[in-house]
Amino acid sequence: MFQLFLRARAHNLLSRGRSEERFKARSAERDAETDHTRIGSIMAAIDAAIQEAEKEQAGLNRRVDDALARASVTFGNGTDEYLEREALDNYHQDLFAADISNGQRRLKELASTISHLKFVKAAMLTRFPDFRPPQLSS
Repeated sequence: MFQLFLRARAHNLLSRGRSEERFKARSAERDAETDHTRIGSIMAAIDAAIQEAEKEQAGLNRRVDDALARASVTFGNGTDEYLEREALDNYHQDLFAADISNGQRRLKELASTISHLKFVKAAMLTRFPDFRPPQLSS
């Protein structure tokens, strides 16, 4: 008796599905376009991250070079300059040293990050060899 009930329910479910809309798959072109859009958004994000990190790196590199130049000017040129240096000059030297150290640490981090992002981009390009970024119109 229970089996008859289950058969009737299954028949109703299956016949209702047939009378309503049938399952339709999208075209292969539309699927390819969707996949290309997904990959493109990931590649665009990677490219943007690389560009931002490279801009930060270039700007920070200029600032560190400037701090190094300013620090070298405040050192003086005497062999015993450090013995007779004013307290204010020592204070400025300490500030320059801290700024330079922090800047160089960040430059190393940025170099590593840029390297990793470029690796991710290369991995994406090898996994999706058919991907071509959209051409910008001139």
